[in-house]
Amino acid sequence: MSSSVIYTRLPWAETYSEIIDVRSPSEFIEDHIPGAINLPVLNDAERAEVGTIYKQVCSFTARKIGAALVSRNIYHHLSQHFAAKDPDYHPLVYCGRGGQRSSSMASVITQIGWKVTLLDGGYKTYRNYIRQQIEHLPEKFTYQMLCGLTGTGKTHILEKISQRGVQVLDLESLANHRGSLLGGQWPGKQISQPSQKYFESLLIQHLQQFNPQQVVWIESESIKIGQIYLPQSLWQKMRQASCVEIQLPIAARVKFLLQEYPHLITHPDVLKRKLEKLKNRCGWEKLSQWYQLIDAGNWESLVKDILHSYYDPIYNHSTKSYFSKAHRFLSIPDLSDCSIENVLDSLLPNYMAVK
Repeated sequence: MSSSVIYTRLPWAETYSEIIDVRSPSEFIEDHIPGAINLPVLNDAERAEVGTIYKQVCSFTARKIGAALVSRNIYHHLSQHFAAKDPDYHPLVYCGRGGQRSSSMASVITQIGWKVTLLDGGYKTYRNYIRQQIEHLPEKFTYQMLCGLTGTGKTHILEKISQRGVQVLDLESLANHRGSLLGGQWPGKQISQPSQKYFESLLIQHLQQFNPQQVVWIESESIKIGQIYLPQSLWQKMRQASCVEIQLPIAARVKFLLQEYPHLITHPDVLKRKLEKLKNRCGWEKLSQWYQLIDAGNWESLVKDILHSYYDPIYNHSTKSYFSKAHRFLSIPDLSDCSIENVLDSLLPNYMAVK
């Protein structure tokens, strides 16, 4: 006896055994419901082939060829992915618009006897939901900015804050980017940022886990992290937030950066090419000085001068422009666990709840 298909437009209101996205791999990579797996009923090449036949030959021929391809792919998924599923298995299935691709998968699964929920309207329904959430959800929270010059360990300190059970929104982690010129692609350390749409999906997923009655800590960022733009609703709330600024001696900052970016030393030629992008701001004379320090292996002097000449002026300008609300300054001697824990002991009790 086959089960019936259940339709929903609120997939986030229930827990499923699995969320299955049956769209093509390229559609899935661009964006999907976080936690979903990709079991395409048509891959990218097959989808393009069927679409071409539909437009250039006839719709009937396209449907015949498409049905054959879909059947073959579903057979593969049944013999591999679904083979060990128990009788209580209950997946949510969706495609682009809730049409033939997800219905084809659901009809087969229900014939086996599993209960299946289809997302009515498919990914389009989900994306409309995310747009609505992006516009309104960030405004429900009170944010506390953690500011500080490059090398003051803001991300590291936020990790320590999070370990204490405090709400932390790590935008650099969601955007998969360190937020600076030196935080991008390096040999042996390739970084792939999510699409703008998937970043927004991840952002909403994280915000929905937070309590609006408690402060959300967040690192001071520009509106753009790598190739990702922050939504205006979040950016405006960040600009209105008060800041706690970490102050660290220059020697400690240099030491921390060399520990965090060891590839600066192991790939000097790549470092030179990256620094060349700063020629319009710093000039060729300064670049020449940096190149000489690289060739001499004088890494401490190099990092110190880059901070003084480039990063610190940018930070001071952006902080005054974007985060002008009242600051609290906290000076620490270094970024040892002991120093950070001492600072957090005095800091966090004053910033735990929305006032």
